[in-house]
Amino acid sequence: MKGNVLPVTVVGGYLGTGKTTLVNNLLRAAAGRRIAVLVNDFGTTPIDRDLIVATDGGTLEISGGCVCCSYGSDLMERLMTLPAQRPDVERVVLEASGVALPGMVANAVTLLEPYRIDAVVVMADAETVQAQADNAYLGDTILRQLTAADLIVLNRCDLVDDAARERTIAWLAQQAPDARVLPTTYASVAPELLIGLRDGLTPRHHTTLQAPGAPDAASLYDALELDMSPDIDLQQLGRLLAAPSTGVLRAKGMTRNAGRGIAALHVVGRRFSIDPAPPGTAPTKLVVIGLRGRLDRNAISDALQKTSSKQETPC
Repeated sequence: MKGNVLPVTVVGGYLGTGKTTLVNNLLRAAAGRRIAVLVNDFGTTPIDRDLIVATDGGTLEISGGCVCCSYGSDLMERLMTLPAQRPDVERVVLEASGVALPGMVANAVTLLEPYRIDAVVVMADAETVQAQADNAYLGDTILRQLTAADLIVLNRCDLVDDAARERTIAWLAQQAPDARVLPTTYASVAPELLIGLRDGLTPRHHTTLQAPGAPDAASLYDALELDMSPDIDLQQLGRLLAAPSTGVLRAKGMTRNAGRGIAALHVVGRRFSIDPAPPGTAPTKLVVIGLRGRLDRNAISDALQKTSSKQETPC
């Protein structure tokens, strides 16, 4: 395992919303990232056969250096043993079962070293999510899944017309006001939004924001690359960028953190965290990703200004 912290993306959502397709798309777009995907059971959550290069009991070796492990009834034990068994892993994607509550899964993961919750991603079906939420038997589970989300992937938008999609997005905003909603089809989401930007790489051109199976996915997103002053207050910057009004889906940057050495800021929707950077790490620009037309550039610039150590003080 590289570094002291292992970020975890929890993927939840009710049965049939496209979680498996999302995970397979992510593995196809790993691009050298060493990801451990944890699934409840291989029988109910298959990995596409063309991605598998070897099998060993409860572990599937995936092309490109990734690995898929089943955890069955003991997720915590699997998490505790993973770093020693696979020290090369850079991050974890944990697919929860369709009836699990991803917020509770995320809370359990935070009890273990060296894990940090990077994002809770919840899948929803554009055609059925409102009806399921109104169901007397399913509704409580559906709503609790949605309210735990940092990012809601609204899948199967091709099955509804534009007006119905916008009504569903508005409904989701009421049910989960802190989450960011990503409308899509075939569970095609740019991997940067799910598992973050790779160290040292920034999306200078929108072509880096591609989603498997959707060649025009880059047209959905805007990416900004902004300078950060030395000794910026990353804690305050994280709070400001995580405000719903900014439209930020993802942000990452490394700089000196208010005189306490180089640190990395990660923002995913409403969630943000600050990790010490590995020794020898150089400061980077702040990279911000959001849905095209919904990023508030002025609010982001104001956040950088307010948290800068060079901010002018009125006389």
